[in-house]
Amino acid sequence: MARQSQPTILLTRPLAQSQRFAAMVGGAVIAPLMVPEFLSPPLPTRDFAAVVLTSETGVEAARRISAAGAPLPKRAFCVGDRTAKAAQAAGFDAISAQGDANALLALLVGQNITGPLLVLHAEDTAGDVQNRLILAGIETVSAVAYRQKPQPLTTEAEALLQSDAPIILPIFSPRSAQLLAAEIKRVGGKAPLWLAALSPAVAQAFDLPIALIQIAAQPDAAAMLAAVTELQRRGISS
Repeated sequence: MARQSQPTILLTRPLAQSQRFAAMVGGAVIAPLMVPEFLSPPLPTRDFAAVVLTSETGVEAARRISAAGAPLPKRAFCVGDRTAKAAQAAGFDAISAQGDANALLALLVGQNITGPLLVLHAEDTAGDVQNRLILAGIETVSAVAYRQKPQPLTTEAEALLQSDAPIILPIFSPRSAQLLAAEIKRVGGKAPLWLAALSPAVAQAFDLPIALIQIAAQPDAAAMLAAVTELQRRGISS
């Protein structure tokens, strides 16, 4: 392969997350494939010990539910530091698991909580936190607080994908991988694709040919940044 300039990075996460990652990588084209739709789920009248939040979008859903008059516990167990920071700003007493769903489960089990806990989550959720908590002996109730509605790529993103220049695609979830692959097929994309995947499951969900792939060493933004940097190094040196 001839030596070439740095490829364009295309981010398709929800807007706020894409903007934050774009700042980390020094700029990117942003074309969110999902936009949140917040719901008003019916909640049982219970004295919950805490609310469990697995994303910043979940925090915003909790804030809206509380603002609408539904009583939520002040204590919030959060999957990671960013979610905990958002929950703190929304008025919750937030505790971070500093990791992923496994870390969150370990934190809750280690707290010796008997429950009940309230898990607010998306309609399409990768990890079954509620059932895992119940299996651990913690009484848990869950409610669908928001859904991520698919939306098409922007015209700028379509033009990039229809060109001959390589594109780096940082992808953070299997659903995002599936949506993006479907959109690339729809627009007739032919650009060489360099995939930075959060996990092997994400890479497997992206069912299109890829020129280069790098899987993050850990399921977090720092490892994804490292994966993008490694793709850039490999692409330029090849």
